[in-house]
Amino acid sequence: MKDVANFQICPARVEDVPVILQLIRDLATYERAPDEVTATEEQLVDVLFGERPAAEVLLAFEGKSPVGFAVYFYNFSTWLGRPGLYLEDLFVTPEKRGKGYGRALLVELAKIARHRGCGRMEWAVLNWNEPAIKFYRALGAKPMDEWTVFRLTPEEIVKLADAADTAATAATTEHPPSPIRPSQPVRRSRRLRRGSSRFAGEE
Repeated sequence: MKDVANFQICPARVEDVPVILQLIRDLATYERAPDEVTATEEQLVDVLFGERPAAEVLLAFEGKSPVGFAVYFYNFSTWLGRPGLYLEDLFVTPEKRGKGYGRALLVELAKIARHRGCGRMEWAVLNWNEPAIKFYRALGAKPMDEWTVFRLTPEEIVKLADAADTAATAATTEHPPSPIRPSQPVRRSRRLRRGSSRFAGEE
Protein backbone atom coordinates (compact mmCIF):
# COMPACT_ATOMS: atom_id res chain seq x y z
CA MET A 1 0.00 0.00 0.00
CA LYS A 2 1.16 3.48 -0.78
CA ASP A 3 2.24 5.41 2.28
CA VAL A 4 -0.89 7.03 3.64
CA ALA A 5 -0.25 8.08 7.22
CA ASN A 6 -3.88 8.80 8.04
CA PHE A 7 -5.31 5.49 6.75
CA GLN A 8 -6.73 3.06 9.27
CA ILE A 9 -8.95 -0.03 9.47
CA CYS A 10 -11.14 -0.69 12.49
CA PRO A 11 -14.10 -2.88 13.46
CA ALA A 12 -17.42 -1.15 12.97
CA ARG A 13 -19.48 -0.05 15.97
CA VAL A 14 -23.20 0.43 16.25
CA GLU A 15 -22.87 4.16 15.76
CA ASP A 16 -21.27 3.44 12.36
CA VAL A 17 -24.48 1.95 10.94
CA PRO A 18 -25.33 5.04 8.80
CA VAL A 19 -21.86 4.85 7.26
CA ILE A 20 -22.24 1.13 6.60
CA LEU A 21 -25.59 1.60 4.90
CA GLN A 22 -24.24 4.37 2.68
CA LEU A 23 -21.32 2.17 1.62
CA ILE A 24 -23.75 -0.66 0.87
CA ARG A 25 -25.71 1.71 -1.37
CA ASP A 26 -22.52 2.93 -3.05
CA LEU A 27 -21.52 -0.68 -3.72
CA ALA A 28 -24.94 -1.47 -5.20
CA THR A 29 -24.64 1.53 -7.49
CA TYR A 30 -21.21 0.34 -8.65
CA GLU A 31 -22.63 -3.14 -9.30
CA ARG A 32 -25.42 -1.62 -11.42
CA ALA A 33 -28.19 -2.49 -8.98
CA PRO A 34 -28.89 0.67 -6.95
CA ASP A 35 -32.58 -0.13 -6.50
CA GLU A 36 -32.02 -3.58 -5.02
CA VAL A 37 -30.90 -2.37 -1.59
CA THR A 38 -33.81 -2.70 0.85
CA ALA A 39 -31.78 -2.74 4.07
CA THR A 40 -32.51 -0.08 6.67
CA GLU A 41 -30.49 1.31 9.55
CA GLU A 42 -32.83 -0.42 12.00
CA GLN A 43 -32.27 -3.78 10.32
CA LEU A 44 -28.50 -3.36 10.33
CA VAL A 45 -28.46 -2.44 14.01
CA ASP A 46 -30.33 -5.66 14.76
CA VAL A 47 -28.45 -8.09 12.50
CA LEU A 48 -24.97 -6.67 13.03
CA PHE A 49 -25.08 -5.55 16.65
CA GLY A 50 -28.03 -7.36 18.18
CA GLU A 51 -28.15 -10.40 20.42
CA ARG A 52 -26.97 -12.76 17.68
CA PRO A 53 -24.85 -10.82 15.13
CA ALA A 54 -25.06 -12.37 11.67
CA ALA A 55 -21.93 -10.71 10.30
CA GLU A 56 -19.04 -8.41 11.16
CA VAL A 57 -17.81 -5.27 9.44
CA LEU A 58 -14.41 -3.65 8.97
CA LEU A 59 -14.39 0.02 8.05
CA ALA A 60 -11.53 1.77 6.27
CA PHE A 61 -10.91 5.43 6.93
CA GLU A 62 -8.70 8.06 5.35
CA GLY A 63 -8.50 10.57 8.12
CA LYS A 64 -12.06 10.79 9.38
CA SER A 65 -13.63 9.96 6.02
CA PRO A 66 -14.88 6.40 5.35
CA VAL A 67 -13.37 5.09 2.13
CA GLY A 68 -14.30 1.41 2.15
CA PHE A 69 -15.57 -1.57 4.05
CA ALA A 70 -15.58 -5.35 4.28
CA VAL A 71 -18.55 -7.39 5.50
CA TYR A 72 -17.84 -10.98 6.51
CA PHE A 73 -19.19 -13.94 8.44
CA TYR A 74 -18.23 -17.54 9.17
CA ASN A 75 -19.30 -20.73 7.46
CA PHE A 76 -18.06 -24.26 8.10
CA SER A 77 -16.25 -26.98 6.16
CA THR A 78 -17.23 -30.48 7.18
CA TRP A 79 -14.30 -31.93 5.26
CA LEU A 80 -11.77 -29.69 6.96
CA GLY A 81 -13.58 -29.68 10.29
CA ARG A 82 -12.80 -25.98 10.53
CA PRO A 83 -14.66 -22.69 10.09
CA GLY A 84 -14.24 -20.61 6.98
CA LEU A 85 -14.38 -16.86 6.54
CA TYR A 86 -16.85 -15.75 3.88
CA LEU A 87 -16.44 -12.25 2.49
CA GLU A 88 -19.88 -10.92 1.59
CA ASP A 89 -18.82 -7.43 0.48
CA LEU A 90 -15.51 -5.69 -0.22
CA PHE A 91 -15.72 -2.14 -1.46
CA VAL A 92 -13.49 0.90 -1.80
CA THR A 93 -15.00 4.12 -3.08
CA PRO A 94 -13.96 4.72 -6.72
CA GLU A 95 -12.19 8.00 -6.02
CA LYS A 96 -9.93 6.31 -3.43
CA ARG A 97 -8.86 3.32 -5.48
CA GLY A 98 -5.28 2.71 -6.52
CA LYS A 99 -3.92 3.37 -3.02
CA GLY A 100 -3.91 -0.22 -1.82
CA TYR A 101 -6.93 0.10 0.46
CA GLY A 102 -8.68 -2.96 -0.93
CA ARG A 103 -5.61 -5.09 -0.45
CA ALA A 104 -5.18 -3.72 3.07
CA LEU A 105 -8.72 -4.82 3.92
CA LEU A 106 -8.06 -8.31 2.58
CA VAL A 107 -4.80 -8.54 4.53
CA GLU A 108 -6.67 -7.62 7.70
CA LEU A 109 -9.28 -10.28 6.95
CA ALA A 110 -6.54 -12.86 6.37
CA LYS A 111 -5.11 -12.03 9.80
CA ILE A 112 -8.55 -12.51 11.36
CA ALA A 113 -9.00 -15.83 9.54
CA ARG A 114 -5.60 -17.03 10.69
CA HIS A 115 -6.27 -15.98 14.28
CA ARG A 116 -9.62 -17.76 14.35
CA GLY A 117 -8.33 -20.96 12.79
CA CYS A 118 -10.20 -20.71 9.51
CA GLY A 119 -9.48 -23.31 6.86
CA ARG A 120 -10.29 -21.02 3.95
CA MET A 121 -11.52 -17.63 2.79
CA GLU A 122 -14.14 -17.37 0.07
CA TRP A 123 -16.10 -14.72 -1.79
CA ALA A 124 -18.01 -14.19 -5.03
CA VAL A 125 -17.32 -11.72 -7.81
CA LEU A 126 -19.45 -10.65 -10.77
CA ASN A 127 -18.26 -12.17 -14.05
CA TRP A 128 -18.04 -8.76 -15.73
CA ASN A 129 -15.86 -7.27 -12.98
CA GLU A 130 -12.54 -7.94 -14.72
CA PRO A 131 -10.47 -5.51 -12.59
CA ALA A 132 -11.58 -7.30 -9.41
CA ILE A 133 -10.96 -10.75 -10.92
CA LYS A 134 -7.45 -9.74 -11.96
CA PHE A 135 -6.83 -8.27 -8.50
CA TYR A 136 -7.96 -11.44 -6.71
CA ARG A 137 -5.89 -13.69 -8.96
CA ALA A 138 -2.82 -11.58 -8.19
CA LEU A 139 -3.39 -12.27 -4.49
CA GLY A 140 -3.30 -16.02 -5.14
CA ALA A 141 -7.06 -16.62 -4.99
CA LYS A 142 -8.42 -19.26 -7.38
CA PRO A 143 -11.85 -19.25 -9.04
CA MET A 144 -14.07 -22.21 -8.19
CA ASP A 145 -15.22 -22.78 -11.76
CA GLU A 146 -16.66 -26.23 -11.03
CA TRP A 147 -19.21 -24.82 -8.54
CA THR A 148 -22.54 -23.10 -9.24
CA VAL A 149 -24.18 -20.86 -6.64
CA PHE A 150 -27.87 -21.47 -5.92
CA ARG A 151 -30.14 -19.04 -4.10
CA LEU A 152 -33.64 -18.90 -2.69
CA THR A 153 -35.24 -15.47 -2.27
CA PRO A 154 -37.34 -14.75 0.85
CA GLU A 155 -40.52 -15.51 -1.13
CA GLU A 156 -39.12 -18.82 -2.34
CA ILE A 157 -37.98 -19.72 1.18
CA VAL A 158 -41.53 -19.25 2.46
CA LYS A 159 -42.94 -21.24 -0.47
CA LEU A 160 -40.56 -24.13 0.15
CA ALA A 161 -41.16 -24.11 3.90
CA ASP A 162 -44.94 -24.07 3.42
CA ALA A 163 -44.71 -26.90 0.89
CA ALA A 164 -42.74 -29.00 3.36
CA ASP A 165 -45.27 -28.32 6.12
CA THR A 166 -48.16 -29.16 3.79
CA ALA A 167 -46.52 -32.41 2.67
CA ALA A 168 -45.82 -33.45 6.25
CA THR A 169 -49.40 -32.71 7.30
CA ALA A 170 -50.80 -34.66 4.34
CA ALA A 171 -48.56 -37.63 5.03
CA THR A 172 -49.60 -37.71 8.67
CA THR A 173 -53.27 -37.53 7.70
CA GLU A 174 -53.04 -40.31 5.11
CA HIS A 175 -50.81 -42.60 7.14
CA PRO A 176 -51.25 -41.94 10.84
CA PRO A 177 -48.63 -43.67 12.96
CA SER A 178 -49.74 -46.94 14.51
CA PRO A 179 -49.81 -46.91 18.31
CA ILE A 180 -47.27 -49.17 19.98
CA ARG A 181 -48.87 -51.65 22.28
CA PRO A 182 -47.12 -52.45 25.55
CA SER A 183 -46.86 -56.09 24.52
CA GLN A 184 -45.05 -55.20 21.30
CA PRO A 185 -41.30 -54.55 21.78
CA VAL A 186 -39.83 -51.75 19.69
CA ARG A 187 -37.58 -53.14 16.96
CA ARG A 188 -34.52 -51.07 16.19
CA SER A 189 -33.31 -51.07 12.63
CA ARG A 190 -29.71 -52.11 12.06
CA ARG A 191 -29.51 -50.54 8.63
CA LEU A 192 -28.55 -47.09 9.83
CA ARG A 193 -25.21 -46.44 11.38
CA ARG A 194 -23.96 -43.34 13.07
CA GLY A 195 -22.66 -40.71 10.71
CA SER A 196 -24.54 -42.12 7.72
CA SER A 197 -26.79 -39.09 7.21
CA ARG A 198 -24.41 -37.13 4.95
CA PHE A 199 -26.36 -35.29 2.27
CA ALA A 200 -25.48 -36.66 -1.14
CA GLY A 201 -27.87 -34.79 -3.40
CA GLU A 202 -31.06 -36.70 -2.71
CA GLU A 203 -34.32 -34.87 -3.19
